[in-house]
Amino acid sequence: MAKDIRKPNILQAFIPILFLIAFLILNVYFFGEDTLSGANQIALLLAATIGGIVAIYLGHDWYEVRKQVVKSISSAMPSMLILLLIGSLAGTWLLSGVVPAMIYYGLKILHPSIFLLASVIICAMVSLATGSSWSTVATIGVALLGIGNALGFSNGIVAGAIISGAYFGDKMSPLSDTTNLAPAMAGTDLFTHIRYMIYTTGPSILITMIIFLILGFTYDYSGGEANVQTTLSAIENTFNITPWLFLVPVILIVIIIKKMPPLPALMAGTLLGAAFAVIFQPHVVDQVSGITNSYSMSSYVAIMQSMFGDISIITEDVQVNDLLSTHGMAGMLNTIWLILSAMIFGGVMEAAGLLVRITESVIRFAKTTGSLVATTVGTCLFFNITASDQYISIVVPGRMFAKTYRDRGLKPEVLSRTLEDSGTVTSVLIPWNTCGATQSAVLGVPVLTYLPYAFFNIISPFMSIFMASFNIKIRRFTDDNNTAGKNIEVEDE
Repeated sequence: MAKDIRKPNILQAFIPILFLIAFLILNVYFFGEDTLSGANQIALLLAATIGGIVAIYLGHDWYEVRKQVVKSISSAMPSMLILLLIGSLAGTWLLSGVVPAMIYYGLKILHPSIFLLASVIICAMVSLATGSSWSTVATIGVALLGIGNALGFSNGIVAGAIISGAYFGDKMSPLSDTTNLAPAMAGTDLFTHIRYMIYTTGPSILITMIIFLILGFTYDYSGGEANVQTTLSAIENTFNITPWLFLVPVILIVIIIKKMPPLPALMAGTLLGAAFAVIFQPHVVDQVSGITNSYSMSSYVAIMQSMFGDISIITEDVQVNDLLSTHGMAGMLNTIWLILSAMIFGGVMEAAGLLVRITESVIRFAKTTGSLVATTVGTCLFFNITASDQYISIVVPGRMFAKTYRDRGLKPEVLSRTLEDSGTVTSVLIPWNTCGATQSAVLGVPVLTYLPYAFFNIISPFMSIFMASFNIKIRRFTDDNNTAGKNIEVEDE
């Protein structure tokens, strides 16, 4: 006999979330900035336990709940594998001198007053070409953070510029997975979706660039010139700096543009870094390995160490030493633990029907186009917080709202654009989301430190709501193709 499964009421749906919020507040109070070292992971698991109790109370079978948890974890497995490879890539690129070379030439070329603006533009161009914000942040972003540090900028403001540019490029690139996923969920085609996003994404990135330009000219980076000279000297005296090192990132970008999947592309970038380390940085290799009597043994030990563990390049300057250190794959394990915990929580919430129950209850209040878009934005943000994955924040709201948008005469690109303006860009602002956890770990900057400066990611959802509220560039069906059969005027574009 089938078990009677009851639908949760709104209070039952919110119980695990309220417990999670309470745990997170306690963690901030007791652990401060060290919450991601384990406290938040346990908070997510405890909240998942509460969710599991609610699920069983509602009549769900535990094994079905577990099956959904495993499915949730499986959906995040590619992200976790990518994260491990990003850790190893960072290690070999440091050992080979690729990242130090980027810092070295960047300090020579970029003036402090335009550095923040340049960071946005550079990351946007690379991310647009590759379709990957993660790869952009892990390569160019890490180098720009080092440059900004040497110029005297705070890590938070530089990371905000990097994140803003990287997520703009990711959002607008036809190679991006989320840019392909959003129109698929809404029911439109890729290039209609990209062209339509220009109306909200264009103003958002323009405002972002203006803000960073103003900050660049007004920021107090006193003492930066002395830091620049010290950093240049320390890098030059430690590494063999040559333009040939830029072949590594160029080759990586090319193979990503050629649509090689992320995992083999990152592995190729890692191995290229290892090869260039052996060729160009023998002194650094010997320093890391501690072996001087056999270069083949020294190379093997140094490369393996850079890929899986901690390495620190010792220079003549202590501050520069902080720039030239990485933790390899091992440095990503806390982040992977966080993602696993978040996926368990999200899986339990989805299996019990709690997430859908919450979002269903808010659709009733969306009476106008502006309120419907605002509800969609809030729902995407809600899923980024609770399900901890940007793909879920696009897929589930996309499925939920597709019929509502169609019934109200709105073309599917209105929904697909809203999904990207909220689900894609806000994921990096949540510390336990796969994106927030990853970018925080890669840059070594806590999410809450760069969040106030990730202007593009903050502005985008508000821009989407603003455009809808004032009926600016909102596309509607004509009488001939309106599947809902309603008499709706067409916007004059």
